[in-house]
Amino acid sequence: QVQLVESGGGSVQAGGSLRLSCAASGDFYSLNCRGWFRQAPGKEREGVAQIYTTTAGTRTYADSVKGRFTISQDNAKNTLYLQMSSLKPQDTAKYYCAAWRGYCFTVPTSAFWGQGTQVTVSS
Repeated sequence: QVQLVESGGGSVQAGGSLRLSCAASGDFYSLNCRGWFRQAPGKEREGVAQIYTTTAGTRTYADSVKGRFTISQDNAKNTLYLQMSSLKPQDTAKYYCAAWRGYCFTVPTSAFWGQGTQVTVSS
């Protein structure tokens, strides 16, 4: 079993930065797909950034955050990060980290999810 706990959310003005953290416990090492997702009120959940440990740390980003967000991880600390810069009001959402095993391009129902952390960007 794996537990994921996000932190680092908050309120920031447009143009500001935040760093989200996702602390993992349990068998996190075996989960080769890790990512950040977000969901705004009334909208579907969307993938923000993912990192694949079995492909030399390949990173992928949603077009809307490319060049502004960076996903990284500290394996020694079992922690996943999302550095967010040049934040925009449209980045306002609840952000979740997730991790799963297997094929990384789809999120299975067996994926582990955190409880989420709110990010609010004001103009």
